[in-house]
Amino acid sequence: MNVVTQEMEAEVSHIINSADSNQYLTFILGKEEYGIDILRVQEIKGWDAITTIPNTPEYIKGVINLRGTIVPIIDLREKLLLGNKSYGPTTVVIVLKVESEKGNRIVGIVVDAVSDVYSIGLNELKPAPDFGGAIGTEYVRGLATVEEKMVILLNIDELLNVGVLNAINSEVG
Repeated sequence: MNVVTQEMEAEVSHIINSADSNQYLTFILGKEEYGIDILRVQEIKGWDAITTIPNTPEYIKGVINLRGTIVPIIDLREKLLLGNKSYGPTTVVIVLKVESEKGNRIVGIVVDAVSDVYSIGLNELKPAPDFGGAIGTEYVRGLATVEEKMVILLNIDELLNVGVLNAINSEVG
């Protein structure tokens, strides 16, 4: 058992000390896989009841009380205009720390399912394609191919700061 622990510690140490790669928690929305910086993830919770807040955008589902902290819940599928889907047994809320010019905020995002954690080197990261302004890519950090599939890496600060935190602050905060 000690050998396994030492091997795991060595792997974690290697990941932390590797300046040319980052770890990403990946999740599923529809048929696509997305990733976010794992250092932003506070916890992953199964879907549970929330308190709705009137007069908020459709993608803001409401709030939960997480150990004394009021956490707004955003349906990422709706925020990204991917349509809505009924929540099922694999639906989870990923609780994140989002940074903005006004400071840090804890926000939960609803996703279809959590997939995996990948280490992605900076040399593996490709920039988002330019769609000529027709599609906003300001919240896409880049694209990476992992295990023969494309993963869209999101800049969660940009994604959730574009109007979301303002709507939350005016209704909740």
